[in-house]
Amino acid sequence: MTEDRFTVAAAVDGKLTLADLRMEPAALVHQADVAAAGGNPQLAENFLRAAELAVMGDDEVMNLYEALRPHRSTASELAALADTLDATPAPLTAALVREAAAVYERRGLLK
Repeated sequence: MTEDRFTVAAAVDGKLTLADLRMEPAALVHQADVAAAGGNPQLAENFLRAAELAVMGDDEVMNLYEALRPHRSTASELAALADTLDATPAPLTAALVREAAAVYERRGLLK
């Protein structure tokens, strides 16, 4: 699909799919570089995590989302998820899952 086909009319007519709208990891990494250069390291990290997630399937991302909801996972389930993400490789997302697990444990939000 060429860029001139990305129109509101095409979206309304159902001619665009989610795959047409997916961000490329390289574009997200570039945005991270811009955010870091602009003095926003937190936004840069978010873009880098998004770049890791952009190569995953929709089901994988939704499973990650579901696992990170309060009271949905045990500490060991989150640890296993983080290990899987490290192997993907998605080390920044794995670190986020480990951080969430620690916070959930402190706040009583684990299953």
